[in-house]
Amino acid sequence: MTDYPERTCEIDRLVRHPKLVEAALAGKKTQQRRDGVYAFPNETFELEGVPFIVTDLTRETIGDMTDASAQAEGYPSLEMYKNLIIKMHAGMEWDESAPVWVHHFKRVDA
Repeated sequence: MTDYPERTCEIDRLVRHPKLVEAALAGKKTQQRRDGVYAFPNETFELEGVPFIVTDLTRETIGDMTDASAQAEGYPSLEMYKNLIIKMHAGMEWDESAPVWVHHFKRVDA
């Protein structure tokens, strides 16, 4: 897919939680799912002064996630990811059909 919708948020809000920033810096987090578009392929951002580049932007449903997807998000398992997401977003229900944008990225120096 190369026709993307307009950005819904700024790239500097893509990865915010300190534990997830740490996971990205360690190379353990290479994806971020959002309900909107925060960045496009080839855009760069920094985490604690370290440059990253968005390598791809894909559309999935939350139900497409696997344990490997959750690990790329920086979590040990899909179950842990699901539990933390529901806990972080009060009143949210896990809807397998909910569409998400998957921002794929890597450290520029990696």
